[in-house]
Amino acid sequence: MTDKYAVIGHPISHSKSPLIHQAFALQTRQDISYQAIEAPLDGFKSTIERLVSEGYRGCNVTVPFKFEALKLCKQLTGRAQAAQAVNTLFFRDGDILGDNTDGVGLLADIEQNLACKLLFKRVLLLGAGGAAHGVIWQIFNAGATITVANRTLEKAQQMVSEFAPYGTVIASTFEGLEGKSFDVVINATSSSLANELPPLPKGLFKHKSLAYDMMYGKQTPFLKFAAEQGASQCTDGLGMLVEQAAEAFFKWREVRPETAAVIAQLRK
Repeated sequence: MTDKYAVIGHPISHSKSPLIHQAFALQTRQDISYQAIEAPLDGFKSTIERLVSEGYRGCNVTVPFKFEALKLCKQLTGRAQAAQAVNTLFFRDGDILGDNTDGVGLLADIEQNLACKLLFKRVLLLGAGGAAHGVIWQIFNAGATITVANRTLEKAQQMVSEFAPYGTVIASTFEGLEGKSFDVVINATSSSLANELPPLPKGLFKHKSLAYDMMYGKQTPFLKFAAEQGASQCTDGLGMLVEQAAEAFFKWREVRPETAAVIAQLRK
């Protein structure tokens, strides 16, 4: 019997997740179906309840439902608890279990695919919303020194406060970045969705720096700015998308797919 999975978001028609999971299933010989489902903005809970009743085994969750997904879970993995956001759901015996694979996906793409080890690197994380929450612990655990910059300082301060017992993570406004430079700059804001650039000062990129935009599929204003400012490596979030999907697939199916060929296929 074919096991059913889905990705839930609003909007969702642009999602490459069905292509990715179908490629993984073919590669690993897993009998699954995977579809994209758009939930109404006020209908996420009812959509999940419908999937559970229809025998789905799990789903991925994307914008704007990751915080809402957290509230539906009876159990959370440690990384979902740390992120306080959920992008992967498991349906078992009527219960909903939650995980977050975004940070693992980002780290795999940066450290393995892009060969940029984060240990002792100065990392600037732009934004303090769900995308940033989903990855900051993985960046921190990789040994990086982190600055979180956001339009509103209070939101950045709230995000970094949970790191107080473990080490220094700095909160800043965009204006407060003036005169500072970083080895890695990660855009986790929604600015690229609106085809806009956060109000960033010049001089942010060190020699041989990496500019990483979690948005994928186009040359964003952030990546254009980074290239003009001398970033050595500029990349979008397609690799992260595939790597976080691979982690979810592994957790669902207990077999780990290879990602390099899938990333290359989507790049074409």
